[in-house]
Amino acid sequence: MEYRRFNEVAYFQIGIARKYMQRHNLTPIQFVERDKLYNILRFIEIGYEPFHLTGDEGVLDELDEIVAEQQGNH
Repeated sequence: MEYRRFNEVAYFQIGIARKYMQRHNLTPIQFVERDKLYNILRFIEIGYEPFHLTGDEGVLDELDEIVAEQQGNH
């Protein structure tokens, strides 16, 4: 991954992670625990291209769906 894209993705991950924590009233530690279970940051990285055009609320909704689907598998 080129350096510029890496920075863009990382910045986007931070912003979405912060909003995800607010939406779900999570502490940073709780978010890290959830990320270990559901690979939230990796999902954001993989989906960066369409996500950064979707808008934050759309990304958060998508993350909620992915986590809910995975919770059904645990």
